[in-house]
Amino acid sequence: MNRALWSTPPDSAPVADRRSGTVDHRVAELLRNHYAEVWRVLRRVGVAGPHIEDAAQQVFLVASGRLEDLQPGRERSFLIGTAIRVAANHRRTAAARYERADDEVGERMDPAPPADELLDEKRLRALLDRVLDAMPEDLRDVLVLFELEELSLDEIAELLEIPRGTAASRLRRAREAFDAAARRARAKHAFLEGT
Repeated sequence: MNRALWSTPPDSAPVADRRSGTVDHRVAELLRNHYAEVWRVLRRVGVAGPHIEDAAQQVFLVASGRLEDLQPGRERSFLIGTAIRVAANHRRTAAARYERADDEVGERMDPAPPADELLDEKRLRALLDRVLDAMPEDLRDVLVLFELEELSLDEIAELLEIPRGTAASRLRRAREAFDAAARRARAKHAFLEGT
């Protein structure tokens, strides 16, 4: 999978004002070290563009409430697992509301790359989003975590609280579903180009 096809998170995490004491130093450290990764996971597992920031904030609010439970060195796993659960909640509530995503309304184009390249990239990103959105959640989550976030099967099994064999089986089925959808998309594209 081409990681360049995904929108990228903001350059930095929200800034915490340490002087006011409103944000614990450890939470500020978590934000600094893991914000971009949490943002990407949320985006990749189906949180719509306009809601990613809210979902990321929820992840770090959960973390701030559970600091005493967070073992040093296990922060990444905790945050990614929390992001997966927050994303599932956002997807469930998204069905009840209809909003246009920013990319449907129009984006400000960067003049550097040619317009046709931007359009192709946007189409590929939209296609990738549609393919992933059509996959069952359990398969999509494992595929995104393994292929895009480069977690091991052991890490995925632990995060999703499933046996390693189940994670491996879901990954195999997710790859098959993704490959079938990609073949259908290529065939459709070839048909449209031929007309």
